[in-house]
Amino acid sequence: MNRISAAPLGRLLTVGEVAQRSGLAVSALHFYEAKGLISSIRTRGNQRRYGRDVLRRLGIIKVAQRVGIPLSEIQSAFASLPQGRTPTIADWQTLSARWKDELDTRIRRLSLLRDRLTGCIGCGCLSIESCPLRNPFDRLGEEGPGARLLESEIEV
Repeated sequence: MNRISAAPLGRLLTVGEVAQRSGLAVSALHFYEAKGLISSIRTRGNQRRYGRDVLRRLGIIKVAQRVGIPLSEIQSAFASLPQGRTPTIADWQTLSARWKDELDTRIRRLSLLRDRLTGCIGCGCLSIESCPLRNPFDRLGEEGPGARLLESEIEV
């Protein structure tokens, strides 16, 4: 973390201000900083100060997490963004395009699961009536555990 003099502090936010404006706990900000998702600078008194661009980054983190994107993927995407400035609309479009295909696959998988949840979760072995038809001689059991039919139908 960089150290700064007290002069430019008026343009920077304290950890409490960022927590209040983002709706995140201070501990979450520290966690994101430790993971390299956001960064701060330190005053001579060793207090964290954040640029206003951190609020947009936190917004992106919250949205991405809400749709199930892991922090490791968020971190990888953030590596393509410039440091020290608020991500622009073009930056966000680049990030969202990277995640679109993955999200479309998740949506298809969840829709298929939702549609089959009542009768069979998709592996063919949870329903005695459909098991001989969908999984004769437990052939899917030889491939390993889990919802084999559901996964194979998504990937096709």
